[in-house]
Amino acid sequence: MSNLETRENRAASNHFWRQAGRHSEKALFAPKGKKGTEPLKPMKYRPVLLVLVLLSGFYYLTTRGASSGAPRPWVRNLLPAAASNALHTENVTGPLGAFELTEASAAPAFDTEEQQNIAVYKKALPSVVNITSTTVSYDFFYGPVPQQGQGSGFLLDKQGHILTNNHVIDGGQRIEVTLADKHKYKASIVGVDKGHDLALLLINAPNLTPATLSESNGLIVGQRVYAIGNPFGLSGTMTRGIISAIRSIHGPQNNPIEDAIQTDASVNPGNSGGPLLNSRGEVIGITTLIASNGADQSSGIGFAIPINTAKAFIDDFARYGRVRRPALDISTLPIGPDIAEQIGLPSDYGILIERVLPGGAAEKAGLKGGTQRAYQGNTPVMLGGDLIVAIDGQDVQSAQDLSGALNSHHAGDTVTLSIFRGRRRMDVRVTLSDARDVPTGPQA
Repeated sequence: MSNLETRENRAASNHFWRQAGRHSEKALFAPKGKKGTEPLKPMKYRPVLLVLVLLSGFYYLTTRGASSGAPRPWVRNLLPAAASNALHTENVTGPLGAFELTEASAAPAFDTEEQQNIAVYKKALPSVVNITSTTVSYDFFYGPVPQQGQGSGFLLDKQGHILTNNHVIDGGQRIEVTLADKHKYKASIVGVDKGHDLALLLINAPNLTPATLSESNGLIVGQRVYAIGNPFGLSGTMTRGIISAIRSIHGPQNNPIEDAIQTDASVNPGNSGGPLLNSRGEVIGITTLIASNGADQSSGIGFAIPINTAKAFIDDFARYGRVRRPALDISTLPIGPDIAEQIGLPSDYGILIERVLPGGAAEKAGLKGGTQRAYQGNTPVMLGGDLIVAIDGQDVQSAQDLSGALNSHHAGDTVTLSIFRGRRRMDVRVTLSDARDVPTGPQA
């Protein structure tokens, strides 16, 4: 420290004491009952001056000796807990030289949003599983060559039932499930619903934690959602986003998925079959596919099958031991205003019946298929059949409308179809059958 600095500090210190003395003289008045502003006796100043001296000394000892201006280590240990998050520096010296690192004295508390993220993850993770499906192909030179595909799923009950996508396990000759605790078990296929891209597996394992299922009816665009799964084999990965839209789409096998949940939560290969969760950690959907421009990675647009669709699938297995998707046993052609005008239909919307399956529900009810061959682009279509415009009083303007209406029923239920036959409108009652494969055209 230079002589100039010493003199300046001493002068500033003397100025401080003079100022303090003046303020004290103005503030300390004579006892009550006496007039004037006579200061108290000098003995009364000594406790105040002693406190000021001690505080000044403490400040000098705790800060002036440290080159960084931060408190010495022994002083930091005396600081209250409220200051525990304050930054401090640490000098690290080694062969490469000295580094001065700025570190937090303690880990900060999590904010409300972080606490919610952590709570969702802790609740849902034990229910999420990784699924490895192995197929064996034969090579002329190498012989049997195993090929593996990976996906996700989640536990439905303590008995070991697991829900996933059908395309995750389709064609697999051996299926292995890895739990969150890293234990692995062989899985068997209980049943599949290719129409809705769902599969039900079973493992024999102890101490299982089933997921909590919520409702997918009443979901709102904008609400927060979470996806947990096995993207690119990275188990236990959670991403977060919102519901971007609720719309009908076509699944991996061009099958319609009604009321699919669109989300911007990052979804990648390996997420398929995993749960889409609400902010309470409850399952609202089954992650199924992503919109892609050809690259196998997230594009910010993922889709999930609504959990209520899966509940109907599970209910069928509980009741009948198999899927009983309701069907009319027809192949159809959606009609819009342009097509309706071109072929002279009495309604500018609806579903035109191209073909009626022999012995199916539609044929038994007397519905008629097309009789006139035509082409839509290069695709042959059959015209002249009945035009379905409503089911149970609700308009049917697309194949998704028809599929959605049917999926609210079970095989064996009776519905009322409103149709046009030629220019004549009529109602026809149809008893729904179990779904079966239709050779050509969209299925219903």
